[in-house]
Amino acid sequence: MSSAAIPSTPLPVRTPGTRARGRHRRPERHEIPAEAPALLLAVPAEATQATRQIADELVSLIRAEQSGIDARAAYLPSTSTEAGTEPGAGTEGDSAEAPTLAALLSAAAAEGRPAPVVVPLLPGPSDSFRSAVSGIPGEVRVTDTLGPHPLLAEALHVRLSEAGLARADRARLFAVNTSADGIVLATVGGAESLQLAEVTAVLLAARLAVPVVAAALDEPGSVTAAAAHLRETGCAQPALAPYLFGPEVDPDLLKSVPAEAECQASEPLGAYPTVARLVLGLYLTALGIELDPDLV
Repeated sequence: MSSAAIPSTPLPVRTPGTRARGRHRRPERHEIPAEAPALLLAVPAEATQATRQIADELVSLIRAEQSGIDARAAYLPSTSTEAGTEPGAGTEGDSAEAPTLAALLSAAAAEGRPAPVVVPLLPGPSDSFRSAVSGIPGEVRVTDTLGPHPLLAEALHVRLSEAGLARADRARLFAVNTSADGIVLATVGGAESLQLAEVTAVLLAARLAVPVVAAALDEPGSVTAAAAHLRETGCAQPALAPYLFGPEVDPDLLKSVPAEAECQASEPLGAYPTVARLVLGLYLTALGIELDPDLV
């Protein structure tokens, strides 16, 4: 007879198992304080159909990761657009009913709600973003940008593999044959952004086992010079990896620059799933919530 059948024997106590570790496990949901401020995903562009698709998908992923957060996309219109446009206002077309960052911040202040936490949808610092935010009156709580971070290097790797320019799995300690034997990591935002992109270039080079150099997509000749440098060092077929999410650059530039450099190119990072985790991590850190280091 088993011990479980003896009345005097206590029932076995269930002990919780060890939590799985690693960057790809699902994060635990954190306790969000009551009356927590909203999370505004600052999209550095006007609300076109393409930018709204990326932003809306990221906001949906953020809400799925952490229910109860008031997460919204907020757009930074051009200087020709009135900064104080109310949420839901706008011209007919893609920008209709797309709230600007200034409008959402103004609405929160008018309703007496806590100042929202603004997370820039940018991989690195941006001079134009700083300029746009500095022109918004009132309190603006802006977090750091999303990079550099190993998860962004992972996303770049995936985009390159989707374009047939890199193997889908990691390559460590052995040679691999890929369509690209060197990568130009192209970013925008200014000198500081380019400097930090070099950190991500190192992370990406470690994943692909090929040389990676950073270049400024918005600086004429920068990408072409970087591709020429790779060829001079023995790369037969360099490729371009846009180190940006998409909204922060003119789509025509993404087509013309690779053509000028005679490089194939992958797609921008876009709404890569783990980007939502990076956004959420910056928001929770701004609230003073301690995060598991495995998840950020």
